[in-house]
Amino acid sequence: MMDKNKLIEDNNRKRKELTEENRKYYEDMLIYLRVSYKKSEQETEEILTEMLDHLLEAQAEGRSAEDVFGTQPKQYADEIIGELPKIATKETTGLITMGMLYFLAASTLLTGVIDMIAFYLFDQGDSVKVIHTGSFALKAIIAIVLVFLFAYAVIQYIRWSCFKKIKRVTEFIGAWLFGCLVFLVFLLIYYVMPAFGPVVEFPVYVSLLVGGVLGILGWLIRKRI
Repeated sequence: MMDKNKLIEDNNRKRKELTEENRKYYEDMLIYLRVSYKKSEQETEEILTEMLDHLLEAQAEGRSAEDVFGTQPKQYADEIIGELPKIATKETTGLITMGMLYFLAASTLLTGVIDMIAFYLFDQGDSVKVIHTGSFALKAIIAIVLVFLFAYAVIQYIRWSCFKKIKRVTEFIGAWLFGCLVFLVFLLIYYVMPAFGPVVEFPVYVSLLVGGVLGILGWLIRKRI
């Protein structure tokens, strides 16, 4: 049995053999199934491969995707999703933990790089970073919640927009405005929230070390999922 990465690679190669019309129909269902985040990735890729092989055979006989899967692709995709096994709780926990660690690693590394560039290249800021642990922890929790809400909203939008004809420009503007809104909400909380909790001081380069460790932990969890 091929693993999901090999199945995805195989799927990407085979999809090039589809006609434009069949590829559009199939790729809408592919996206719709792949963003069904509560389902097993392995099982989802296996059924997508089976559907693609079936469609390629039908295409060779002169039939279209609508002839094979019907004129109601969303309804057909929902029936498939209903039959797919749900993702294991352990795997769900691993994915959430991995996402949190990657987010914290990226934000910590970015903060460290900005602080070091500001201090060593532009003589701004300080070589020692000072944080209030209480407000720092609360801001980190709020940021993680906002990021997950943003990701959830994006997934729900992708599911809704599948099988619909929406202009890319409209999608881009909508996504940009929504992203800006989430970012502004975080900035407002960040600057309004008073500092509280025990004070901790450390050299700015420590942020890079902490970010690197968090990134490695996220990578290790990803390897075990």
